[in-house]
Amino acid sequence: MKSILAFIIVFGLVVFVHEFGHFFVAKKAGILVREFSIGMGPKLIQWRPGQTTYTIRWLPLGGYVRLAGPDEQSEIDPGTAVVLELNEAGIVTRIDASESDLPIEGRPLRVTKADLVDDLTIAGYENGDESQLVTYKVDHDATMIDDTGTELQIAPRDVQLPAAKPWKKLATSFAGPFMNVVLGFVVLTIYSFASVGPATTTVGQVAANSPAQHVLQKGDQIVAINGRKISTFDQVSQAIDSSKGKTLTVKVKRQGSEKSVQLTPKYSKKTKSYLVGIVAKADNSFSAKLKRGWDLSWQVTGMIFQALGNLFKHFSLNKLSGPVGIYSETSKATSMGLTYMLAFVGMLSINLGIVNLIPIPGLDGGKLFLELIELLRGKPIPEEHETVVDLIGVVFLLILIIAVTGNDIYRYFIK
Repeated sequence: MKSILAFIIVFGLVVFVHEFGHFFVAKKAGILVREFSIGMGPKLIQWRPGQTTYTIRWLPLGGYVRLAGPDEQSEIDPGTAVVLELNEAGIVTRIDASESDLPIEGRPLRVTKADLVDDLTIAGYENGDESQLVTYKVDHDATMIDDTGTELQIAPRDVQLPAAKPWKKLATSFAGPFMNVVLGFVVLTIYSFASVGPATTTVGQVAANSPAQHVLQKGDQIVAINGRKISTFDQVSQAIDSSKGKTLTVKVKRQGSEKSVQLTPKYSKKTKSYLVGIVAKADNSFSAKLKRGWDLSWQVTGMIFQALGNLFKHFSLNKLSGPVGIYSETSKATSMGLTYMLAFVGMLSINLGIVNLIPIPGLDGGKLFLELIELLRGKPIPEEHETVVDLIGVVFLLILIIAVTGNDIYRYFIK
């Protein structure tokens, strides 16, 4: 149960931040965000403080934003029974198309034609009287209750995504992955502050009965090994392990003066590496932890780009993970404690952000690629062409997700 809860929180957080990036920039760009949902599946509750309807849904996994566009146009089929709410000027401000038992108060209408995109009109027969066709003007910011009971603002063409300037569309598509990378940097910085400070080249502790016991002292600063200057403790570890047991000449700074000592590493069966028995002194200063968090974030970013490059060179499903794989890794991180969980969240978020930038239709990178083409050619890509590309991308991603999920189930639960 603990692992399931951790997975819901981790996966939900990175997806929520991703969608919030799209939401925030779209609002600033004048693109209508019809719905911002936390969770998936059937609606639990909804509220609408402004133009956007906020919903919480039953399945607590991530969320989504519904941007106004060709796929998000409010449509009413002829013959649908609706109830219209009018303002004092006789303009429609609210349409109940849910055909529920609890309609809004207003005028019942059997629709013959509705245009909620360009003309903003709705026509039909009122109160069952088919002898006279009536037409009402619909307010630009009117709302409509759909068959699920969700009330959303209608999507006139001027607030739809295709109507926005190319650079605004680019910014909206880029915002989701960007926010994931930002979240990763923030979380990895928090991880750095929650952990012991970075190791320095100063000896903090010498183990008893170790090669260093009578050679090094607490407070010694390692300056060089075998004539090679040392600036990080990682270099110390690498020099010791690569010695293969050969004696090392170690130059240290002790009480203001430098001296050279001889040190012979011993092989540890437990760690399967050569050791001398020293523990580095940690630097717990604010600046050191901040720098380590920043450096670690860039290291993770570089590793992900490198992994993607290797994936394209030598493709294998074992190099990919879907929800099952993420759940398994989340479970492992949870069992190792809070700091490991923070590191995992940071790496996962950066990974999600970078992967989403791959120019594959169906991902944000695919949208960015098409929007960049639109920007360069100075006119929109024909809608039918874009639809075909998106459809191909969705089918490809669906097949890939099924394959990856099946492979994850085999790797983590069967093999």
